[in-house]
Amino acid sequence: MSTRIRLLAAAALLVPVLASAQSFPSRPLRIVVGFAPGGNVDITARTLAPSLSEALGQPVLIENRAGAGGSVGAEFVARAPADGYTMLMGSSSLAVNATLYTNLSFDTVKDLAAVAPVSNVPIVLTVHPSVPARNAKEYLAIVRQRKGSITYASAGTGTSNHLTGELFRSVTGAQFIHVPYKGSGVALTDLMGGQVDSMFDQLTSSLPFIRAGKIRILAVASATRSSVLPEVPTLLEQGINVDASTWTGVFVPAATPRDSIVRLNTAIQKITRSTGFREKLAALGADALEGTPDQFATLFREEVAKWGRIVKNSGAKAE
Repeated sequence: MSTRIRLLAAAALLVPVLASAQSFPSRPLRIVVGFAPGGNVDITARTLAPSLSEALGQPVLIENRAGAGGSVGAEFVARAPADGYTMLMGSSSLAVNATLYTNLSFDTVKDLAAVAPVSNVPIVLTVHPSVPARNAKEYLAIVRQRKGSITYASAGTGTSNHLTGELFRSVTGAQFIHVPYKGSGVALTDLMGGQVDSMFDQLTSSLPFIRAGKIRILAVASATRSSVLPEVPTLLEQGINVDASTWTGVFVPAATPRDSIVRLNTAIQKITRSTGFREKLAALGADALEGTPDQFATLFREEVAKWGRIVKNSGAKAE
């Protein structure tokens, strides 16, 4: 067989591959959410889906597969066909669960490929109005003065707001009492009622009550101020070395073709850069994120390591 014929034969074999890459996606896609409808991750996925559908020219459906702090949905996507049509709307819990759950049947880092970050929601430190603190330094002084009697609520053991409290404890030496609830809603109810003194929570959940004056915000725990409440300083600005927030982002099965990942990333980044999408997120107390697949993968590995240390130091166990 001549060299020319061999080259033509090789080119012919490549045609279906190239056509497949160029035509992706050619049918409906789905975003799996590892939580019940109505929470931050679910709302973010449903906010993204219409714009992503328009960008890709195909329907984008939402499928809730709740359980084990999001791990049920994550495992489903990790085991799905690696063709780019099944995505996971992952969150910070994905990084936490890598250590929190000791019996996962999949590898959080190796079995999922990062596509694009979507949003960031700061964790905020709030108190009941009866607590006299007006900032995080005053709060810490009160915690130290009252020697273990100040309580802080969370949405449950091992959740991001619980672990932010434990990070705060490890950095400051604060001796306060963790009071876990089954979700932010009931925890906020008790915070507003004065049954607990303080709370580390996602800004999304706390924002309506902050604006209504039912709880007082002292700081945001993210590295930078929130665009939603730009007047509120970070813990870092107040001399407390705590950087914690809850992010969301899209993942696919690890063996998904790179071309498909890039196609999805390009579409998602275009959406997260748009003014309309950013305004929708701001209404939820969130900021939009941007990043390449490699940048998001690096962030994810760093988050797994960071929260892994905090989980181990706190002794938190999955409930």
